Amino acid sequence: MFQEVRQSRVFQDVVAQVEEAILQGQLKAGSRLPAEREMVEIFKASRGTLREALRVLEQKGLIDIKTGVKGGAVVKDLTTRQVSESLALLIRSQKASLRDLAEFREGVEGMVTALAVERATKQDVRRLKNLLKQAKAHLDAGTERWDAFIQVDNQIHMALARMARNPVYESVMQTVYDNIHRYFDRFLPRQEDILKENYQDLCDVIKAVEEKEASKASLLVQGHVYKFNRLMEKRAQKERGRTKKGEGVL
Repeated sequence: MFQEVRQSRVFQDVVAQVEEAILQGQLKAGSRLPAEREMVEIFKASRGTLREALRVLEQKGLIDIKTGVKGGAVVKDLTTRQVSESLALLIRSQKASLRDLAEFREGVEGMVTALAVERATKQDVRRLKNLLKQAKAHLDAGTERWDAFIQVDNQIHMALARMARNPVYESVMQTVYDNIHRYFDRFLPRQEDILKENYQDLCDVIKAVEEKEASKASLLVQGHVYKFNRLMEKRAQKERGRTKKGEGVL
């Protein structure tokens, strides 16, 4: 399964070979990698290089390194968690621009919503309507219930993701909505008219879902994402403008 690595890139080759063996199923979840001494001999690598490669594989979520007499490197079960964690870090650090995030959401949520309409059950629609009632109650209370309204809004988006019956989409969407509040808190103005517009968009989307209009629902969600992203971009531009003026004074 493994072979001696080229000395010019020992570290990368160790990582690549072990990773490929896991992804190709040659190493199953729960199985142990060979003992450290054996792997040093196989790869013709130093213990330090091997341990560094194993740490990288652990960071990638591919193996678990256990210490003690019965310790060693154990292959982990591959899930969507690894992708989700990387995406979460990107969003939390706000390294993705508002435009990048909106473009991603428009594409993914558009597809997810279309699938949700096609696969929705009566129970799914009832769940959406109940969430819509909660959103209306928060809207009627005004901007003091802003956070509660946004939370229900996110729950509606996630309900659509679950209705698509695709664990990959659901995992990605969950990661986005677990972290996107950082952008909302910073760039979305807390105004009552914005809540009202948001609520109307949700009403239109859920009506399209109930009436089995997949294309319409998809377009409505994409328009919703685009519209509110434009609001945030305008605020971001004003923020940058104020920063530049301040720098000019200094």
